[in-house]
Amino acid sequence: MKNKGYDAIREQVYSDRLPNGMPVYVIKKSGFHKSYAFFATDYGGADRRFKFGGEWIDTPEGVAHFLEHKMFDTEDGNALTTLSANGAQPNAFTSSGITAYHFESTEKFEENLKILLEFVSVPYFTKESVEKEQGIIGQEIRMTEDDPDHVVYYGLMKLLFRHNPARYSVAGTIESIAEITDETLYRCHKIFYNPSNMCLVVAGDVDPERVFEIAGSVLDIPRGAVPERDYGLPEQREPAGTRVDAQMEVSEPQFLIGASAEIPKRGEERLRREIVGELAASLVAGKSSPLYLRLYAEGLIKPDFIDAFETTAGIAYTLFGGSSPDPDRVLTEIQSELRRVLTPEAKPELEALFTRIKKAEYGRIVRSLDSFSRSCWGAADAYFAGYDYFTAADTMNKTELAEVLDFIAENMKPENLALSIVSPRAAETAAAL
Repeated sequence: MKNKGYDAIREQVYSDRLPNGMPVYVIKKSGFHKSYAFFATDYGGADRRFKFGGEWIDTPEGVAHFLEHKMFDTEDGNALTTLSANGAQPNAFTSSGITAYHFESTEKFEENLKILLEFVSVPYFTKESVEKEQGIIGQEIRMTEDDPDHVVYYGLMKLLFRHNPARYSVAGTIESIAEITDETLYRCHKIFYNPSNMCLVVAGDVDPERVFEIAGSVLDIPRGAVPERDYGLPEQREPAGTRVDAQMEVSEPQFLIGASAEIPKRGEERLRREIVGELAASLVAGKSSPLYLRLYAEGLIKPDFIDAFETTAGIAYTLFGGSSPDPDRVLTEIQSELRRVLTPEAKPELEALFTRIKKAEYGRIVRSLDSFSRSCWGAADAYFAGYDYFTAADTMNKTELAEVLDFIAENMKPENLALSIVSPRAAETAAAL
């Protein structure tokens, strides 16, 4: 295996490819008792239309998430139960862009790693078990429909994007999951759960060669093709709508403000764009910004306020949000700040602020490396995007204010911001008064 050291962040990463082409990464963490494994496929909720064997295939909403649920089933029982009984803490998730299976353990790591690789690579479904799962996932979907975070997020996604499937819930709908069969799951597993579309990342005080050996013995399967994805017609920078408001059982309005951004390319350019986007959001309304401090002092935003730049499944967007007694006022203030930071008068103040923000973001990146789960997830996500996750801190140091201001001018135009709100129900508001 290749051994690459990152002296500035004190990380040691071993890597190699199995004979079938699948990459294996081991983040060496000497002296730690726990170990962590992260097995991921470049397949998420937005991958509903794809090309395989020269044929375009359309699938219902929610297949990737449904498949994640069912992958724990084995002929001998349930892998989740087996791993838990073996001292591991297993879990899985599906996002718009990827699906991952992972566990943490302080003992029997090699045995647990074999179990993880085996159940993810060997599907086992029956018609009866799929029908039973439809009821379970149906309950989950009903729960998300009552979750304000879920409602406000997908409200914003539908404002920002007209065509990309990421605008729909990863879990699908009651109607869409009713269309999923065992044949659907077997087909999608064959297409997306192949070595050319997956990666394994391990972190801990483990033997890298031994990890590679175990992966090679369990995953002795042929490579496959990487499917071509179709995310719909090209998106416009202008939002499909500027505001959506839902009423739910919340004590105070929750909101998200966002703007779609240019889709970043793969490789180092993708990494740089993600860092520039994060810095742009922080410069405008991050916790060190004048706007954040003023809005917080006025009670317009709370400690739960977030600023972020996200990329997934062919889309990119800037995000601000939290809870507020007056989300419309927050929107107006952010729009004003976007105009102000691009004026020549703001330049001297911004240069000092940018230096502070960059140091804070650099520290955040370095601290995140202490988290095994975050490091493994980041490394896998970066591999699928074509860049080296462990060069992010160095790229951060090389980023200039001019790049960030150009990003704001191009991707955060005030008129392109959209607002999604979940407000208290009218009866609850009246009762509070």
